[in-house]
Amino acid sequence: MSTSERQMRLGAFIMATGHHIAAWRHPEAQADAGLNIDHYRELAQTAERGKFDLVFVADSPAGWDRAKDPEALRRTAQGAHFEPLTLWAALSQVTKHIGFVATASTTYEDPYLLARRFASLDYISKGRAAWNVVTTGADVSKNFSIAGHPAHADRYERAEEFVDLVKGLWDSYEDDAFIRDKESGVYLDPDKVHLVDHKGKFFSVAGPLNVGRPVQGYPVIVQAGASEPGRELAARTAEMIFTANQTFEDAQEFYSDVKGRLARYGRRPDELLISPGIFPVLGGTEAEAQANYDHIQSLVHPSIAWNILARHYKGVDLSGYSLDDPAPPLPENTELNKSRLKLVSDLVSRNNLTLRQFYLAVATARGHRTVVGTPEQIADAMQSWFENGAADACNIMPPILPTALTDFVDQVVPILRKRGLFRHEYEGTTLRENLGLQRPPNGFVVQAGQQQKVQAAV
Repeated sequence: MSTSERQMRLGAFIMATGHHIAAWRHPEAQADAGLNIDHYRELAQTAERGKFDLVFVADSPAGWDRAKDPEALRRTAQGAHFEPLTLWAALSQVTKHIGFVATASTTYEDPYLLARRFASLDYISKGRAAWNVVTTGADVSKNFSIAGHPAHADRYERAEEFVDLVKGLWDSYEDDAFIRDKESGVYLDPDKVHLVDHKGKFFSVAGPLNVGRPVQGYPVIVQAGASEPGRELAARTAEMIFTANQTFEDAQEFYSDVKGRLARYGRRPDELLISPGIFPVLGGTEAEAQANYDHIQSLVHPSIAWNILARHYKGVDLSGYSLDDPAPPLPENTELNKSRLKLVSDLVSRNNLTLRQFYLAVATARGHRTVVGTPEQIADAMQSWFENGAADACNIMPPILPTALTDFVDQVVPILRKRGLFRHEYEGTTLRENLGLQRPPNGFVVQAGQQQKVQAAV
């Protein structure tokens, strides 16, 4: 049993029918999950029953690339799902404690509108909103009436400016700006309203935002990039990182590297939580867990298998290969997701995979860590990384939904609690409080205080 007072954080990373690419075919899956609000309500309430910190859905402004392959479009259930902020606003009304992480892209979003939507979600949820900051690798510029897709370096430079601008907009009003005194007739103190007056390389925004300062000061800032610019952006701005690591050594290196960058931004290691994804396949015995894993892998249709390979081997002619041939080196495309490209490239080279083994490996969790075993073995795997400098949290990626999340809550969470690793009750009412993160001060107030000190010293 662990004797550490440090507590593991848990997130439920939700893909509509489950994380496995063939999940919708499983007898226990909710086949229409992507557009079924009752399904998502059940998931959010199950995660809250397990005292999870948050639920998270990935999202992208990208069009569905499998639409280019009619056979893949015919057989894959990932083409339709809710817009995340709309979904979380609804589910915040049927939950009380769990946090909601929504993905929004700095590549194709507008800072003012995004700041407004997330501030609104934070009020609607009473302080349980979080923004997963992403750049978009896929070229979807034709859907946004702009001239071309930004290069990788430009996307991150834009992201840096974007995040700073959004925070400035969230600070438009000081916390006590709204007086609302009916007797005097004074509603607002104009001296506590601030314009950002931002003119940068990518954006020009005056402000102020037309929503009060969010309940949490800022919604929790989450980030998911692991490339060099992604790590630097996270070290400067993020409060939680969702990451994908296959091995303990890679996870430990990432943890140490990003935490080591915080000091130059005046930040402490506990101000940033690192949360690797884990794809748990449960069974009452090892044999049962392996049988469950083999069954879901058997649901991958051959056309989907080749589509998975084609998406990773862009520009490579695979027509002369069989699935049992050794997987060739993956092509380098530095304008797409660099960190995920490295992850799957390392997976292929480290394990000398065949093409069949490769598509089966990414059909589960797209490169995240897969653990097949009993509830105790799943808990062991999580505890090992948590206690040895590789994780502060775990992002649980259920293979099949809703049953795999229910099984995790009922079978693994009690073990983590028994070992003293995970809470029995929520610590606070906001996501920040439950994650142990401080509420940030208003940047305009901090700046004014610093100016007063300088003037007093003159």
